[in-house]
Amino acid sequence: MTVAPRLRKRGASGGGVRAAVLVLHGGQENSEAPASPWQPAYVRMVPFARDLARAPGVAVWQLCNRYRGWNAPALDPVTDARWALGELRRAHPDVPVALVGHSMGGRVALRVADEDAVTGVCALAPWTPDGEPVAQLAGRTVLIAHGDRDTMTDPALSYTYAERAKEVTDAVARFDVRGEAHALLRRYAEWTRLVRRFTLGVLGVVDVDRDIAEALAKPAPAGLRVPI
Repeated sequence: MTVAPRLRKRGASGGGVRAAVLVLHGGQENSEAPASPWQPAYVRMVPFARDLARAPGVAVWQLCNRYRGWNAPALDPVTDARWALGELRRAHPDVPVALVGHSMGGRVALRVADEDAVTGVCALAPWTPDGEPVAQLAGRTVLIAHGDRDTMTDPALSYTYAERAKEVTDAVARFDVRGEAHALLRRYAEWTRLVRRFTLGVLGVVDVDRDIAEALAKPAPAGLRVPI
């Protein structure tokens, strides 16, 4: 049976779209089991997609991958995300695009930041192992946020990743979410506000949030250890 990626579309449509967001879910290192919109990794991102879709003129597309795994060297979710961005650009050409991803989806978002029209990446508790590339972030604005109690993806690794990314693009900020674990549930309201403020700001839908702008402008380590 052929497995295909799926897209759920929310928010503005047709000629009323002025910006777009692609939302990417998490997964696991190796699995060729089919991904599903009913799995927790996908469901976890639905409220973020719904919240962003309330903004006027913003089309939000949520991707459900073919498989649950990262599956090196095939990198199946990277292939799926590049496909989804192609579909999004065909539907909404000439609008800026932001990427929002959690865990493995954060890694994917950072990987595909070099795609046309992508202006910014919001990576939540991203899986960023040693050696993860950063060159593709040139010219992009990047926000990373990580719970300090996360035992699934290492906050220390997202910090060192952000340090390396800062050498490629000055526009990198990283936030420490105090008392939060990997599932983004303990301080859900703060996660939602942070995603909204960054994403709509980098897309030009609203003014850039002052606190985020200050973090982006600060050198390491101050701009990479911003507490929430």
